[in-house]
Amino acid sequence: MSSTESTPGFEPAISFRTDGPLERASFPPLLTAFVGLVIAFLLFQGVSTVVLIFVTLQGGTGLNELMTPDGLATFLADNADKVIWANTIGQIFGLLIPGLLFARMHSSTVRAFIRLRKTTGYHLLWSSIGLLGLIPLVHFSAGFFDSLPWPEWVRTLEDGQMALIEQILAQDFSLVFAISMLALTPAICEEVLFRGFVQRQAERSLGIWGGILFSGIIFGFYHLRLTQAIPLSLLGIFMAWLTWQTRSLWPAILVHLINNSMAAVLGKFANENDVGAEMEAFAFPWWAIVLAVVVLAGSIWALKQRPAAEPTLPPLEGEGAEPMTDSTDLR
Repeated sequence: MSSTESTPGFEPAISFRTDGPLERASFPPLLTAFVGLVIAFLLFQGVSTVVLIFVTLQGGTGLNELMTPDGLATFLADNADKVIWANTIGQIFGLLIPGLLFARMHSSTVRAFIRLRKTTGYHLLWSSIGLLGLIPLVHFSAGFFDSLPWPEWVRTLEDGQMALIEQILAQDFSLVFAISMLALTPAICEEVLFRGFVQRQAERSLGIWGGILFSGIIFGFYHLRLTQAIPLSLLGIFMAWLTWQTRSLWPAILVHLINNSMAAVLGKFANENDVGAEMEAFAFPWWAIVLAVVVLAGSIWALKQRPAAEPTLPPLEGEGAEPMTDSTDLR
């Protein structure tokens, strides 16, 4: 059975049915978003860890050997591809599949619910151009927040994370493999969860901008890098806005893919040429920051000139019922 939901002051947006079991049980959308995030986080960490432990034991490495820095470094040097595979499997079974299942618990029209619908080349192009304008701003904010006096435990934790990333990128695997595992998989899995399920639920409780900010900020902190949480949140907010503006998940997936691909390529280049320190210390000149703001603003303006068409759902067969409408459009 379908129903109609309306938020005062907003025009109808994408239609989807609210006929899932959690809707029938009247669970608050924001509550299920929080619960879904916790479950996804635990599943992602758990599945990745179990796969990695299995690989470790199969290779004859004792778990106690991984408890020492030298043992961990040796293991990563010899099994970087397996570490990446464990992370990839964790994302599929911990983020992608749960995100789709959570959406199905709310709606039988899952694709409409998570906005997995066709978009245009125009929207994809200007979304990508917007990312080019956003990158210098994210880099600038990353340098600023990294320079703050963080507690020692935060620095120690992030140094360990960076060491792990550098060990992986230093290994001899193809760029296609790196982009597929470190860029394409996260782009799809994370966007389905954050911009598909979580943003939709947050919009239903907090309105358009509340949903965009909630999805973006949660995305930033979900990566467990406190010094980079705000820069990552800026990226997350931009992708959340793209998802709402284009009524499609694909622009955000593309932007996520490009961003991660650039990071993987530059990271691998830095490790192979031993210029990591120089790249980390690089700062964009003031005119590049100004140009970036202009490019980002121009892309936002261009995207707003061609708002996406609003899809509608036919009534359920034999019922003549109206589809539920997500009525949270600012236009």
